[in-house]
Amino acid sequence: MRTRVVGLAAGVVSWVGLALAVVLVVHVVLTVGGANPGNVITSTVAAVAEPVALAFKDLFSPSDAKLRVIVNFGLAALFWLGVRAIVLKLVRRLN
Repeated sequence: MRTRVVGLAAGVVSWVGLALAVVLVVHVVLTVGGANPGNVITSTVAAVAEPVALAFKDLFSPSDAKLRVIVNFGLAALFWLGVRAIVLKLVRRLN
């Protein structure tokens, strides 16, 4: 039973961490690619990415807006992948 619960928890942590990073990367791609900000997909991804980026969204402020998105949201994506890896390791130790 314990193995099953730990496995389920590890799966949830893995997918959530990956989903957060993917949202941030998609936001970077849409922004750098010049996607229409009025489009429902672009605006929805941006609305989800903003709070997920935490304090990273304005960590660096280069004058180029696209570079700002690449650096700040890219760092946030790396942060979530790191958190995912650490939490997965901790959860798997419970087994």
